[in-house]
Amino acid sequence: MGNGTATADLDTALEKHRTELTGYCYRMLGSSFEAEDAVQDTLVRAWRSYDKFEGRSSLRSWLYRIATNVCLDMLTAGNKRARPMDLTESTPLAQAALSPRPDNTWLEPVPDARVLPSVGDPAEAAVAKESIRLAFMAALQQLPPKQRAVLILREVLAWKASEVAELLDTTVASVNSALQRARATLAEREAAGDQGAVSDPLDEEQQKLLERYVKAFEGYDMTALTALLHEDAVMTMPPFDLWLRGPADITGFMTTLGASCAGSRLLPVTANGLPGFAHYKPDPDNGGFSPWAVQVLELSDGRITGFHCFLDTKRWFPLFGLPLHLEAESEEVEKSG
Repeated sequence: MGNGTATADLDTALEKHRTELTGYCYRMLGSSFEAEDAVQDTLVRAWRSYDKFEGRSSLRSWLYRIATNVCLDMLTAGNKRARPMDLTESTPLAQAALSPRPDNTWLEPVPDARVLPSVGDPAEAAVAKESIRLAFMAALQQLPPKQRAVLILREVLAWKASEVAELLDTTVASVNSALQRARATLAEREAAGDQGAVSDPLDEEQQKLLERYVKAFEGYDMTALTALLHEDAVMTMPPFDLWLRGPADITGFMTTLGASCAGSRLLPVTANGLPGFAHYKPDPDNGGFSPWAVQVLELSDGRITGFHCFLDTKRWFPLFGLPLHLEAESEEVEKSG
């Protein structure tokens, strides 16, 4: 890299791929923070070894090769990220106890904008969005790392088998067989009812469902909330391994262990290609509202099927660009008046 211009050009060329590489590493690793680290590492390695890049492949496929190796190295520790229901049976409300597990246990949420590059083709955009949904991400995490890479490259990114074989230094036959095994694993999970359907963009019925949800949750109206929950709805709260199934246990939890969430405020966010909310609960010490969770909702057939609350607000709220305090509305009125 002789001169400053070439360096700046390379920086720009590499930076153009950051969002899509973050999406790829996120699908591989199941962690938004590890994905950002992996991409940073990928770009640094690319920068350092650029003089060895012979241009036989495109810059993009070379970057994917580096990113794949970075992710496979990170996955040799054998850590599979999961959701609470991938690890334990649901707990009846009467036995509900909040025991946390370490951060690296859990599948992490991600803001859409960090992992979904803007593409012109609506069909391509829909596939990209479906492939970061929580249920699909959890299924990916069950696959061995190489199968995971093959499935993402072939099915999500629509690479040819020959391109994937070259990237992984393997044969087309072994790519095809890895893809078949990966598809079979995913099909088993889907048969076990692991997918919530959300149309993209949300249709009118889903928009109304979300409006009713916000009203029921902010009003802490359990009768109204029960009417919106599917009979098999699931509630999770990482880092706790507790998860609950069914409206009675979910609303029961909210009025007992979760009672301090009455009077909360919800701000809309998009996470994992799904509707979500930043949940702020009343802050009795400082007035206003303090962050409590990023909620990600799964919807199906006009009901909420999944209600996932990610509680580590110090990590999630900055990642989603959310304020760490909300003023009470009466104060806002005074200020604006």
